[in-house]
Amino acid sequence: MADPIISVRGLTVSYGDHRVLNGVDLDIQRGEVLALLGASGSGKTTILRHIIGLERPDSGTILVRGTEINRCSPAELKAIRRGMGVAFQSGALFGSISVEENVKLPLRELTTLADPVIDIMTWIKLAAVGLGDAGKLFPQELSGGMIKRAAVARATALDPEILVFDEPSAGLDPIVAAELDELILFLKRAFHMTVLIVTHEMASALRIADRLAMLYKGSLIAVESKESFVHSTDPRIRQFLDRVPEQIAQSESVQRHLRELVGIEGEQQ
Repeated sequence: MADPIISVRGLTVSYGDHRVLNGVDLDIQRGEVLALLGASGSGKTTILRHIIGLERPDSGTILVRGTEINRCSPAELKAIRRGMGVAFQSGALFGSISVEENVKLPLRELTTLADPVIDIMTWIKLAAVGLGDAGKLFPQELSGGMIKRAAVARATALDPEILVFDEPSAGLDPIVAAELDELILFLKRAFHMTVLIVTHEMASALRIADRLAMLYKGSLIAVESKESFVHSTDPRIRQFLDRVPEQIAQSESVQRHLRELVGIEGEQQ
């Protein structure tokens, strides 16, 4: 197998006394779509933030296209980020400028292209996500799905080799979420991108991913094909797939505390 385009080894991250990631190892292969799954608070977005170089870990290494991002120079990190498009959960568009100006930002800041060329490239990126006629609108004039698409257009402005999504379908209705999934697949096939998706939406992950990885309380417990994952007998994976809640409310200590709060003594009905 060829060298992975992203390689994470022993990634350990704590915030204060709280250990968020505990020695995570993960390889992402060139050209694949990998969905990183897990419940809220499992550490998914923390991995993403470290892969794109926004934070430094307590320990561990992250190689992106063979370069260790925690040891590279600012110029090297800038080059790595130029080859990596990121679409955040909220879209993270600037509300004071139009959609097309949002898409133009990376082209203006990271290239020396002439303005007419930037104008053409911006329209191409917006057209690719179905927003060719929406460039003059402002983010607050867009629907939730359109905001996500505009964020994708900006993320792909520099034709990145790697595309990273943080909860792309969060807050979208099922139909719009499915349309966004199809857009991600189109971009992957058309531009031969490697795609990392951080999500807890199983339907989306099964629709578009080649492999599924799952975090559980800061540890990576599975990296498997979709077929192997959905047939897993691991109780932690089954709980996630079957949407079984933690049995916190059934514990005797919680029941006792609830009785105390409402002033009920003993086992009165």
